[in-house]
Amino acid sequence: MTGIIMFFAALVLLTVGYPVAFTFGAVAMLFGAIAAFIEMMPHPTIAAVAEEFFLMFSMMPFRIYSIMTNTILMAVPLFILMGIVLQKSELAERLLESMGVLFGKVRGGVAISTVIVGTLLAASTGVVGASVVAMGVISLPVMLKYGYSKKLATGTICASGTLGQIIPPSIVLIILGDVFQLPVGDLFKAALWPGLVLVGCYVLYILVISYLKPEVAPAIIVPEEHKKGSLKRALFAIVPPLTLIIMVLGSIFAGIATPTESAAVGALGSMVLAALYKRLSWKIVIDSCHETVKITAMVFAILIGATAFSMVFVYTGADGIVEHFMTGLPGDKWGFLILAMLAIMLLGFFIDFIEISYIVVPILLPIADTIGINPMWFAILIAMNLQTSFLTPPFGFSLFYLKGVCPPEVRTVDIYKGVMPFICIQIMVLASIVIFPQLYGL
Repeated sequence: MTGIIMFFAALVLLTVGYPVAFTFGAVAMLFGAIAAFIEMMPHPTIAAVAEEFFLMFSMMPFRIYSIMTNTILMAVPLFILMGIVLQKSELAERLLESMGVLFGKVRGGVAISTVIVGTLLAASTGVVGASVVAMGVISLPVMLKYGYSKKLATGTICASGTLGQIIPPSIVLIILGDVFQLPVGDLFKAALWPGLVLVGCYVLYILVISYLKPEVAPAIIVPEEHKKGSLKRALFAIVPPLTLIIMVLGSIFAGIATPTESAAVGALGSMVLAALYKRLSWKIVIDSCHETVKITAMVFAILIGATAFSMVFVYTGADGIVEHFMTGLPGDKWGFLILAMLAIMLLGFFIDFIEISYIVVPILLPIADTIGINPMWFAILIAMNLQTSFLTPPFGFSLFYLKGVCPPEVRTVDIYKGVMPFICIQIMVLASIVIFPQLYGL
């Protein structure tokens, strides 16, 4: 049971707020020493325990070298750079202003335009925090000014901002491609329809709630001076990022470029786009590179810590206990799927998608292979589930991002209530992927 206790110890430390990478590494070292001591019972000596401990971690240098030379993971910093450059070029501001004028006269139009902008930002930047903050700063005051419900406004922004988790090119899908050892391009293709269906459900919900309760999302009367040239401004705001999205995803889907190569094209294209909007400067390039290095270093530090954690977990035999429990569930495949999805969703309340991807998923993957679950289907289910974790109270990251830029009259409870319908929508779409995978080509 040492490995099981280790798992819950790490979970408690993460919930308290200790840094993720150091938590995994420290817990792995501590419980590795405990496991080595138990292995040497009933006559443990310092020399014997130390030898067993170092034997346990003997493959760690090779694992680290393998991580650092992984060509799939090379796409991560490039896509992060692409997203940060586009965020600093004020792409979201231009998109929201233009779309707001176009859709303002429709009841719930500003909320719908927020969803559409969130979709475009997801496909071009994929940075959840930047998307939520940008739309919170620009779109939320507009919706509140024109009488939108605080719950609908905040829920729409949080849900739209997290679309970058499922709509390619997504960092989550790249990480899952590495964990599952699946082609990232195939994962991108598989995730496209579920992502678009989710967007469609968001828009449908806003239209229905706006029709049933007109006071929740009233139409906006746009002044004539703002209407003039609105279509031209909207096209100038939408066409360049849309072209970049087509270049990046199109090159992957057509088989012209690998995800890593298309990420390089995207990073360069983002700088071209920033220049087009006359926002490119050495300061933006340098700041973007610094932030990219910080985020990438965090991701890889977590990966190294998670590798040490998984080595001790397997050494203790805890993976065998989990496999025995999961394969003994009633309902065979369906029992496993329901419990696995529920566990990932509950863990998403407390810990980030990176930790779940590198700690929990590798535990579930061998069991899924044993049962005969399609790995592509399973990966998309996990990706959709991980996106839901960004919205779930009390620790959903999107909720914190938005609260940080909200005006004082918007309370935390308003945000929590606002995201509930969108969480239900995500769960329904997730259930439809489970029950009708053929509809999504899975």
